[in-house]
Amino acid sequence: MKGIVLGIILLASVNVKSQEKYFSEPIKIPLLITGSFAELRSNHFHSGIDIRTKGKTGLPVYPAANGHVSRIAVSPTGFGHALYIDHSNGTTTVYGHLDRFNKIIAEYVKNIQYKNESFGIDVSLPPGRINVSKNEIIAYSGNSGSSGGPHLHFEIRDQLTQEPLNPLKNDLNIVDKISPKILGLRIYPLNEVSHVNNSNENKTFEVVNYNGKYHIRNNPVIPVHGEIGFGIEIIDYLDGTWSKCGINSLKLKVNGEMHSSFELNRFSFSETRYLNSLIDYEYYINSRKRFYKTWKDPGNKLDFYRFKSQDGSTQFTDNKTHNIELVVNDSYGNESVLEFKIKSINQITASNKKKGFQTFYYNEENKFEATGITLNCPKGAFYTDFEFDYDVVYKNNNLNFYSEIHRVHHPTTPIHDPISLSIKPQNLLPDLDKKSLIVKIDEKNGNINSVGGNFRNGNVISNIRSFGSFAIAVDTIAPSIRPLSIKNKNTLTESSQIRFRIRDELSGIKNYRGTIDNKWVLFKFDLKNNLLFYTFDNDRFEMNKIHQLKLVVTDNKNNSSIYEATFFK
Repeated sequence: MKGIVLGIILLASVNVKSQEKYFSEPIKIPLLITGSFAELRSNHFHSGIDIRTKGKTGLPVYPAANGHVSRIAVSPTGFGHALYIDHSNGTTTVYGHLDRFNKIIAEYVKNIQYKNESFGIDVSLPPGRINVSKNEIIAYSGNSGSSGGPHLHFEIRDQLTQEPLNPLKNDLNIVDKISPKILGLRIYPLNEVSHVNNSNENKTFEVVNYNGKYHIRNNPVIPVHGEIGFGIEIIDYLDGTWSKCGINSLKLKVNGEMHSSFELNRFSFSETRYLNSLIDYEYYINSRKRFYKTWKDPGNKLDFYRFKSQDGSTQFTDNKTHNIELVVNDSYGNESVLEFKIKSINQITASNKKKGFQTFYYNEENKFEATGITLNCPKGAFYTDFEFDYDVVYKNNNLNFYSEIHRVHHPTTPIHDPISLSIKPQNLLPDLDKKSLIVKIDEKNGNINSVGGNFRNGNVISNIRSFGSFAIAVDTIAPSIRPLSIKNKNTLTESSQIRFRIRDELSGIKNYRGTIDNKWVLFKFDLKNNLLFYTFDNDRFEMNKIHQLKLVVTDNKNNSSIYEATFFK
């Protein structure tokens, strides 16, 4: 009998241990989420969660589970200072926008930076090189890279594929009892013989919430005909924060029957730009509002959809009234439902869609040529067929441009894979060939931004990933270097850093190199603040003498600026 009791106790112990969650919280404060998994961002899905750090940097960061550091990356953009840790359960966790690493990792990184003479690094580590346990500090939270404010970016990935997984499905200590908020509805006629409210144009409807139920204001029965799609604008909040987050799933039901759905629990980075096809991209560009679409464009390769029909569109030609439900869930199962009625009618409304210069096809290579311009588009660059439009905005009477300004279609049509844009220059002197590039002009405010490019075979050629107005410009102006903490012949005995502000107004900074006494030193670059700084390193810096500093900053057209100074420290 004692043996049976002991066996039951041991079995219970095993069951309790097996039920313990694998991942711990990476930061030891109540987790408040300011960005959710697969949240809609500019041209990509958010690949993890953003954890608030009380508006400051420097909070200790811990591994979510025991493992080994498999990758370390440092960059002035992206995740900034980032750690990747592999775990025995087949996952990798990622910690981004860090301020600094712990001493062991920091020294390892610094040695590589000095060996490579580069601030930016991206290195892979073999198992066993740096092992970590979930009770040790691996880094401190920060605001590095492309971060818009202090926070910790945290991811869980499939170790084999490096596909990000939904951390909110992994029992982290996060509270969310708030249902998603439905903000608007759009209904789309998806071909030339379809219509909504007797029109071939897309229609927007105001949504209201009454006693926890969403419906269209005034509850109209909406007349439709033909192939129809639906779009819905949604935001979600988690407890303790007013940050707008994304959803986990969306379902379309027609007369109570599931018609289309998707659930956002993993994706591949090669797929992330297809976000621009998941949403109504044209409406987003015009309004900055993102509507999730319930159907799939033919050139969209996202694989998380589930459809009753081939692409999720709906056919209404039976002269009947249909009940439509759009069901939205967040990662914690909180649900909101928008319910409305449509009436299928057989009246056909003529399309008023205009023809363009030529039709571009999503599943073919496309080429456009006109005087002074050539556009080459690979197969798969677009999500749907469309009528391509082109215009010359005006003849060149602007000395800042070396070509006419070419209006290449409309920014409201998304581009997936880069397309090649070639523009023939006008009045470009031979010695400026290597300084030439293509710029994109914002016609609303006149701002110009470089899209790069090089002179080749009599044209300036670059790849673009958005339509708009383009022209040729030249960049002959070197970057600016403004010292913030040093002057020539300074005494820096009390200073811990040398700091500069560096900028380039057109082609962008390509690289920089700082030396003291002709030896490379580690200047760190905070790109979003244009800040370059060196922290004196007692192990690599000889004190109590006069030193010679030299900083060279070069832009993408190989214009360079040099700053030199002597100082005592």
